[in-house]
Amino acid sequence: MVNAVPRLVVAAPSSGSGKTTVATGLMAAFAARGLAVSPHKVGPDYIDPGYHALATGRAGRNLDAYLCGPELVAPLFLHGARGCDLAVVEGVMGLFDGAAGEGELASTAHVAKLLRAPVVLVVDASSQSRSVAALVHGFASWDPGVRIGGVILNKVGSDRHEELLREALDSSGVPVLGALRRTEQVDVPSRHLGLVPVAERRAAAVDAVAAMAAQVVRGCDLDALEALARSAGALPEGTAPWTPEPPAHDQPPRPAGKRGPVVAVAGGEAFTFSYAEHTELLAAAGAEVVPFDPLHDEQLPDGTAGLVVGGGFPEVYAAELSANEPLRRAVADLALSGAPVAAECAGLLYLCRELDGRPMCGVLDATARMTGRLTLGYRDAVAVGDSVLAAAGTRMRGHEFHRTVVEPGAGAAPAWGVRAPARRVEGFVQQGVHASYLHTHWASEPGVARRFVERCRTS
Repeated sequence: MVNAVPRLVVAAPSSGSGKTTVATGLMAAFAARGLAVSPHKVGPDYIDPGYHALATGRAGRNLDAYLCGPELVAPLFLHGARGCDLAVVEGVMGLFDGAAGEGELASTAHVAKLLRAPVVLVVDASSQSRSVAALVHGFASWDPGVRIGGVILNKVGSDRHEELLREALDSSGVPVLGALRRTEQVDVPSRHLGLVPVAERRAAAVDAVAAMAAQVVRGCDLDALEALARSAGALPEGTAPWTPEPPAHDQPPRPAGKRGPVVAVAGGEAFTFSYAEHTELLAAAGAEVVPFDPLHDEQLPDGTAGLVVGGGFPEVYAAELSANEPLRRAVADLALSGAPVAAECAGLLYLCRELDGRPMCGVLDATARMTGRLTLGYRDAVAVGDSVLAAAGTRMRGHEFHRTVVEPGAGAAPAWGVRAPARRVEGFVQQGVHASYLHTHWASEPGVARRFVERCRTS
């Protein structure tokens, strides 16, 4: 039965406790046992799912109750977990930390409750012994709707340290399901926006995931963790998997044998931020989705009728992107022709006249540069005018995550009006171009993909 997929959520009291190591290691360890493992990540993070995909051989998928709404969390989970034996969901920040000022919304605890999934709490046990029991008791009793089914102790200093921690937790009612040594931390490099993505260090990332799996196998009770996952309750009656397929009455007729419009989707090392559901929605709307790499490909895919350039790190690869002049010209020519172009964050920078003084595509009369300031947070947005993605007045929720600035921040026809944290307009709409800093999840508004593909057919 699809809504009875065994599952558990890996959470922590705070960021930096070791969630990614434990979650990714568990995924890989269960996969090595011959289980088909479905990997998920709470929140808008694009990078951790890349490591999850390496661990499981399946697309890492996000579960974000803010971007998609609480009502889509379980359906999106079931969509990703279809055909799997077990699912592991990595949390975000601390267990109860959600969207600022929105209570539990989009927190790991919120998603765990929506999925009726038990939680494994990863605790950084360094510099404490008996106090760990008070910490675990507090987290286990804070919200009766959250079931903490076990603890994994991380950064344990010695056998004696582990013994003291286990003694302290004996009376807590929360079993210890693992203990990982402090000296065995896996080296996964970070930079200005978090971990370095898998696409930029594939061989080293494979080794890192293998090391995480080995660490988890050595230190955790996999049988007990699998049993905990199998104790998850059934999802509410009637919960069905999300599907990218449009309702029958919304599907435009397609002449027999006719190829759908080619939508080129940027990838490679510079553009690694994307949700799996976006390409699924484009394909379901009738597009032929073709990936390309702006670092190495000198032309767009043959027959390109539309272009999607998502997030990533163009600032890291500005010299290489700038040096690929043939592709920059091809992108500019496509945009000038009026073809649909959707660009988010990194894609916005790529379409600018220049980035950190290096020539980019010149589609937008704007410049971009790195700064020392992090812009981070959820946003409520409304489409200011009609575009290839949305009709005027369409409301969507987005997420900003960057250390760059674009000047000006909005064109004569902005992409979005943003209501919080301050009212402003941002982004650019011109001809067929929609470019913005906001990352959005199209599953929350499937009409976005259908509108885009239809414009590719008719432009």
